[in-house]
Amino acid sequence: MSIASSIRSLWQKSLAGRRPPALHRLKPVPQACKSSVASGEAGLRPAILLAAAGITLAAYSLTGCSEHANLPVYFSVPEFVLTDQTGAKFDSTPELDGKVWVADFMFTNCPGPCPRMSNQMKQVQNALAPNGVRMVSLTIDPQRDSPETLKVYASRYSARPGVWFFLTGDVETLRHLDRDVFKLGDIDGSLDHSTRFVLVDRKEQVRGFYLTEDPDAIQRVIADAKALIRERN
Repeated sequence: MSIASSIRSLWQKSLAGRRPPALHRLKPVPQACKSSVASGEAGLRPAILLAAAGITLAAYSLTGCSEHANLPVYFSVPEFVLTDQTGAKFDSTPELDGKVWVADFMFTNCPGPCPRMSNQMKQVQNALAPNGVRMVSLTIDPQRDSPETLKVYASRYSARPGVWFFLTGDVETLRHLDRDVFKLGDIDGSLDHSTRFVLVDRKEQVRGFYLTEDPDAIQRVIADAKALIRERN
């Protein structure tokens, strides 16, 4: 027997009885993660693909598919209670907890940026409502913006019931939200207000501010909201 044949025989005997790693014992890959696992498969040779799949499966079994949006966390939004355009009580905890939402401040008699902002919020609604995102527009003129007035205004922009809320109520609550919570302005009778949209995550944390005059503002709101929808931890 040649030296090469002897070495080959010894090597085969050393492998006898050994079994490959029990991949079936790993935790199954969560459904939401499968697209991530598959995204890097194209173009890999079979041997490399097998090794990469084993490493990826092991990693996902350990991490539980943690995905975090690359967005800052500014501060939290406390619970608040106002009245929506239907005249119903709006309690932010049952309505918004666990949901991604976009907020702005406006008033129905606004001769300036409000019509543009409401059209932009309509774009956000149309893009994100199927994903469970909510829109919240808070008036800075509660003395004139009654629920009935807000309802007429909401219909003008095709606001979907239960999706896009127009809120009025106690001026002190609205002032607190505008000035102290979202830090956008003050309700002082001047009717000056911010033209920014605010993005809030499922944990009631503010994650983004968007100046609606910017040409790409709405595209960024939509993209960042979708990133928060995918966020796991």
